[in-house]
Amino acid sequence: MTSSSDIQTWEVKEPYLKLHCKLGEGPYYERATNTLRFVDIIQRRLHTVSLEKGPESLVTQQLDTPISVTADIAGVDPRDKILIGAKFGVAVLDRKAASDKKDAYEYVAKFHKMKDNLRLRGNDGAVDPHGRFWLGTMTDFELGPFQSEGSVHMFDGRKDSVVLKEGVTIPNSVSWSPDGKTMYFTHSSAKTIHAYDFSSDASATSPLSNERVFYAHEGPGEPDGHRIDVEGNLWTAVYGESHVLKVSGKTGKVVGEVKLPTQNITCVEFVGTELFITTAGMEEGAGSDREVDYSGGLFRVDVGVEGMPPHEFKLDL
Repeated sequence: MTSSSDIQTWEVKEPYLKLHCKLGEGPYYERATNTLRFVDIIQRRLHTVSLEKGPESLVTQQLDTPISVTADIAGVDPRDKILIGAKFGVAVLDRKAASDKKDAYEYVAKFHKMKDNLRLRGNDGAVDPHGRFWLGTMTDFELGPFQSEGSVHMFDGRKDSVVLKEGVTIPNSVSWSPDGKTMYFTHSSAKTIHAYDFSSDASATSPLSNERVFYAHEGPGEPDGHRIDVEGNLWTAVYGESHVLKVSGKTGKVVGEVKLPTQNITCVEFVGTELFITTAGMEEGAGSDREVDYSGGLFRVDVGVEGMPPHEFKLDL
């Protein structure tokens, strides 16, 4: 790490895992087993690696649906079952199913007013402090070009979701400040991370108010997945720019940068003070040979601060 009076800088030279995901996303630290889960949305895969045993321990589960994000379920051993964001909503994945059982999941709730709309799929999301799961929708890859037909949904134990924001193109991460009073939402295609006042009342009809711009990205790329550290700073991957930016939770200004040797940076996850970073693949000729070779890999770097632990989904609220 290097630093100046204005910005901290870290540089990662090579991937921790070189596996060429087409669209690596959704890194999630599974504390119960000291493993990291992450997905390849396009190839419909869930990857799991033991952080004690290292890269050789990688295990992959193949599904028949695009899986975009995962979460632990309160009271459930994650070695048995986890929650996944899938094509039509949220589902419970059986992780002990036979490796050739690609439909080893069961929907618990689907997107409200969407049902089995083939044009759309789930994208990024997270569990809020009340145990509800937030998940955005967007145009599916095979049915592009992307349109502003996506929305942000909240799953709170009902059979269908509650729609809280419409007219989005690429909805990405949602997160909460350490005190739980602010929610952040990344609208990647608008190059904007919004902030909202978040209600402490779990029964509130609308938990969000006072929408405002927290961070507006001015570079050629787009802010992608993000996480919050214990000091309230937001760490956002930037797709197309070879870096992760640390944004001050107090000012909304960039105060740190993690430089990476490939371009399409998709999401981050804290494990202690280490930041694990997923990336997407690059086509031949889209960059240098090194950038292409490292694309789709998983990276790690110690940034000296811990992240906020994720909340668990309350399946039976």
